[in-house]
Amino acid sequence: MHSAAVKSGLRVLWPWCSRALLLPPWAAAMAPGLGMAYPWGRGDGRRGTPVVVTMENPNYSVVEIDGPEAEAIQAGVPMDKARGRSAKQFTWVLLLRAHRAAGCLASLAAVTWALPGAVARRFRRTAASAAADGPGHGRGWLLYRFIEGFLALSLLALAMELAAYWKGWHLPRPNLPVPDLHVPEVLEIQGWAHSAYLSWMSFRSDYIRRPIEFLSKACILLFVVQSMDRLILCLGCFWIKLKKIKPRFEGDPFKDGSRYQHPMVLVQIPMCNEKEVYEQSISAACQLDWPRDKFLIQVLDDSSDESVQMLIKSEVSKWSQQGVNIIYRHRVLRTGYKAGNLKSAMSCDYVKNYEFVAIFDADFQPSPDFLKKTVPHFEGKPELGLVQARWTFVNKDENLLTRLQNINLSFHFEVEQQVNGVFLNFFGFNGTAGIWRIQALEDSGGWLERTTVEDMDIAVRAHLNGWKFIFLNDVKVLCELPESYEAYRKQQHRWHSGPMHLFRLCLPDIITAKISSWKKANLILLFFLLRKLILPFYSFTLFCVILPLTMFVPEAELPVWVICYVPVCMSFLNILPSPRSFPFIVPYLLFENTMSVTKFNAMVSGLFKLGSSYEWIVTKKSGRSSELDHFTSGEKETKSFSLPQLQKQLPESELIEVNMRKEQHDKVLNDPKKANKIFKKELALSMLLLTAAARSLLSAQGIHFYFLLFQGVSFLLVGLDLIGEQIS
Repeated sequence: MHSAAVKSGLRVLWPWCSRALLLPPWAAAMAPGLGMAYPWGRGDGRRGTPVVVTMENPNYSVVEIDGPEAEAIQAGVPMDKARGRSAKQFTWVLLLRAHRAAGCLASLAAVTWALPGAVARRFRRTAASAAADGPGHGRGWLLYRFIEGFLALSLLALAMELAAYWKGWHLPRPNLPVPDLHVPEVLEIQGWAHSAYLSWMSFRSDYIRRPIEFLSKACILLFVVQSMDRLILCLGCFWIKLKKIKPRFEGDPFKDGSRYQHPMVLVQIPMCNEKEVYEQSISAACQLDWPRDKFLIQVLDDSSDESVQMLIKSEVSKWSQQGVNIIYRHRVLRTGYKAGNLKSAMSCDYVKNYEFVAIFDADFQPSPDFLKKTVPHFEGKPELGLVQARWTFVNKDENLLTRLQNINLSFHFEVEQQVNGVFLNFFGFNGTAGIWRIQALEDSGGWLERTTVEDMDIAVRAHLNGWKFIFLNDVKVLCELPESYEAYRKQQHRWHSGPMHLFRLCLPDIITAKISSWKKANLILLFFLLRKLILPFYSFTLFCVILPLTMFVPEAELPVWVICYVPVCMSFLNILPSPRSFPFIVPYLLFENTMSVTKFNAMVSGLFKLGSSYEWIVTKKSGRSSELDHFTSGEKETKSFSLPQLQKQLPESELIEVNMRKEQHDKVLNDPKKANKIFKKELALSMLLLTAAARSLLSAQGIHFYFLLFQGVSFLLVGLDLIGEQIS
């Protein structure tokens, strides 16, 4: 009887597969008694016996509850879709959705409640830090004073416009040329205030409008030229993809008959007080798949913290005992930042035995086959000086800031570096994840300490000496993105002040170099002026100065296509190399305009050699070695410092290392400097843009209002350090 019931239930199981329930084994065992829990499978005319069919996965079972609908389905009789539902089930669905909505509202309320307190603490912390630093001019103080003055004048102008609007003195939006506007007669003037307002209107129309129009047209021209350059780069990338153009090498170039002749490779890892990442970078370099007697690793430690020095020495000693050719170098006189470190390492006597040098920053983790994918490209190409690999990021999805950085850098590597490498054999060296022919470095003068962009400096000098470069888009090296806005801001300041400083220094060399005129034009006009100077200049001037200014001088209004259409199209092109980032196109556009103030300030300081143009601050790292560490790093850190029984099992030398690690960990946790800050320039610009947005309401300028509103909110969020890592 039981066997027949099972066969009957199995026959019914197939047409009812869409109504099968996945339940845990304990719930499956209770299936015969679920009549009250599932009333759609209950009835007086019930036929058949409930059947439990156990699947291969022991964690789940398929429960089939027979009902009177089975015969109807087998007979092809249509069944009412609503028949299988009940009021109780519908109520549970509503309750579930209500619970989710309540959870979202509670989270939003909690964030809203905590936000004012967090902002107040950041203001107090910033004020205390400024008082501790004492009086003096910080980075960009002159630009900050300019923004402050502009904001004060904007608030005064807004108050005047609001009073005029309240009194009815305002004029309609100027859709006609300025000379055709209606100017009130003497009898229509209502007192001295009205007369002053009319005088202001006449003054701005006659004297302010024309300079603003000239400056806006110049910025629009630069904007269009830069957009065309971006479009041409994208077309070049499309052509490369279409034709499948990529650097290749045939067979195994190092195989000589039955033997292999691998060249000698030097691997350099410069670092400075980077205790979070030294271990993983050294480990990755030591695991490179290359004959042990054919490569040497130099760990170039510029750390000023003695405890970090000891940790790095211990790591080097550990790998050296395993048979890896690795040495530790520490400079007593630490001058010239990274360039000075690399220059000192290249002066060693044994370097002359090596043909190539691979450079990795402290947070970079090359794959074991990195050398086998890059070094063969040098074979048979004596004019090739550099092979550059692409960066990829372990923490690109950490927060909104890292996602936006990933968009920018994906475009830089996928489009800019690849196109310039294929069509020009020249691009800026990225400072890491690349291999140089040592002869190319020596012919170009070696590493120089004159700028903070030593990588771009050596690339330009090598190009002037006739060396060619190759970019490998399919060879990727893991690294980290800055997770806090403060770290990203300092990094961008260095990346944009250094090129302008370098441009001042190498312009005479470019002009007198024995290369073709079109290469000189490419270096001066495209590489330096258009992509390093013009881009931050017009971004800041057009969207942060001219646009809010035109709200108070409506006679010089900017066209809508400049405000909306072209920027959106350019943002669309930038996001193409990272299609997963399309939902972030609007935040990306707003954030790029927000970063223009930092880039503009850096560009000016580098161009005019101001104090911060030769400032190097090591970018803060979190020490993620993989995307898994994104979830487990904190847990592993806690465990490593909370197991005293582990220390009992260690020898004395390793016990000292563990204790030092614990002290460093506690020091970081209790470091009062590690906190979110307030950024004054961004806050002042947010107030300026929101003031201009309020003024645009009086002129009913829809697109301008929304752009100014969202851009002002973007500056506000960045100024309050609400983007990126939040430190509690």
